[in-house]
Amino acid sequence: MKDDLRRLVASSSGPQARNRVREYLQALILAALQRAGAFVALAFQGGTALRFLYGIPRYSEDLDFALERPGDDFRNWLARVEADLRRGTLPAELARVHDHKAVKSAFVRFPGLLYDLGLSARPTELLAVRVEVDTRPPAGARLETSVVRRHVALRVQHHDRASLLAGKLHAVLCRPYPKGRDWYDLAWYLADPTWPEPNLALLDDALRQTGARPVTATNWRTAVRRRIDALDWGALQRDVRPFLERAEDAELVTPETLRQLLRSRRVGRR
Repeated sequence: MKDDLRRLVASSSGPQARNRVREYLQALILAALQRAGAFVALAFQGGTALRFLYGIPRYSEDLDFALERPGDDFRNWLARVEADLRRGTLPAELARVHDHKAVKSAFVRFPGLLYDLGLSARPTELLAVRVEVDTRPPAGARLETSVVRRHVALRVQHHDRASLLAGKLHAVLCRPYPKGRDWYDLAWYLADPTWPEPNLALLDDALRQTGARPVTATNWRTAVRRRIDALDWGALQRDVRPFLERAEDAELVTPETLRQLLRSRRVGRR
């Protein structure tokens, strides 16, 4: 595995090398979860799901899942991940495992790996992937299973396209600390004329969980526009730029772009 990573680094340039290394590690973690049977219960969601399933040109840091069927076995799944990675000669270790709340999380850390790959001058610098499982997700998600290949072949259960958009809308409307990555993803969704309208049943239940007012097929755009007016767009661009395949794409993260894309969506389209 380290030889594969060295080849990956050699074919990369600048900050993208770290992004590509992290993505390779994410693929290995997903493969270990698949072998552990986790995708019977879990559904892949979030920005990394967009990357692996639909090729969004943005890297992501975390692996996010919703527990959609009975079978929560968080610590055993993590133990399987750690064991599989170590068998592949990677210095993997688990850290900050929190499984006493509805959203369970842990970090899979790789001490010394950045130094070994020549990506850091400090032997102690850590590279980590956070794994997060929402064990009480909002109701209404629709599930699909897809076979994809990104570094390795994977067969993963995930939220369908309308449900993924609903999850992103919940993030842009309710996240207390806005992220440019969310707004880039939303622009990417809206720019695709074939992408379905959001799964409103899922979005409304998510909004209720966080104390926000539900939306409708005709007013969710208005809610997004109100949010647009309250944001620091320079900060959002700085947030997303390091994760983009093309740094100049951060210039798409502007209020004008989002408003134009919202206008271009046909109300009621499925």
